[in-house]
Amino acid sequence: MLVQSYLFFNGRCEEAINFYRKALGAEVTMMMRFKDNPEPMGDGCGPGGAPIPPENIMHASFKIGETDVMASDGMGGGKPEFKGFSLSLTAASDAEAKRLFDALADGGKVEMPLTKTFYASSFGMVADRFGVSWMVIKPLPMP
Repeated sequence: MLVQSYLFFNGRCEEAINFYRKALGAEVTMMMRFKDNPEPMGDGCGPGGAPIPPENIMHASFKIGETDVMASDGMGGGKPEFKGFSLSLTAASDAEAKRLFDALADGGKVEMPLTKTFYASSFGMVADRFGVSWMVIKPLPMP
């Protein structure tokens, strides 16, 4: 069994992917726009019967480190809300944790500053500029 994250950005998917490329070194492995759909959707298939802009991203897949993340502009209907979950980034060093945290915080909102805890030499929580919640951690070595 495989569980993967699929994020919906309501018209900002390409912007989000470009942000993750810069901030996290994400590598796009697949991107398809609605206009490239081999079976085009009829008019009024968007939220509330609205047309879907043909340049919007129908499906994208990108890698952050070893993890595949999928994304789309589909499922829109207003401002995207990412509630009830966080994506967790495990850094190899405290310096990398700080770099990742600061990059995600650019235009976002720090929910818990990056700090030392009893379980990590660096841990912090941040919602990026798209509202996606991230936990950045450099765990302490296991005893």
